[in-house]
Amino acid sequence: MIPDELRYSAEHEWVRTGEENVVRVGITDFAQGALGDIVFVQLPDLGAAVTAGDSVGEVESTKSVSELFTPLSGTVVTRNESLDSAPELVNSDPYGEGWMFELEIGEVSAVDDLLDSDAYAEITGE
Repeated sequence: MIPDELRYSAEHEWVRTGEENVVRVGITDFAQGALGDIVFVQLPDLGAAVTAGDSVGEVESTKSVSELFTPLSGTVVTRNESLDSAPELVNSDPYGEGWMFELEIGEVSAVDDLLDSDAYAEITGE
């Protein structure tokens, strides 16, 4: 199931708006399913300025290594440090405890440029 309240990138990241100009980013259930059992996650550095579409880390599974992209431009303000010791959270709860990082963005309206759940469902065939 693809949550309606989130926005999505074509690279299979999701975005949840939060307080002020801070958004939470993770990878979708579709992405974690395609990767298989996740064994390591490399997240962007705190304070890093990132540009939409940039590779900002890696997600390693028993099958392969995949780049982690940022769907929006901004500054990394929080990282999910729980993934250091429990990367499998991405598999078990990709939209909850398996989130990746939070960004402070300039304009919350930038989120509107991402895919809604229906458009994301079209590209994944779900």
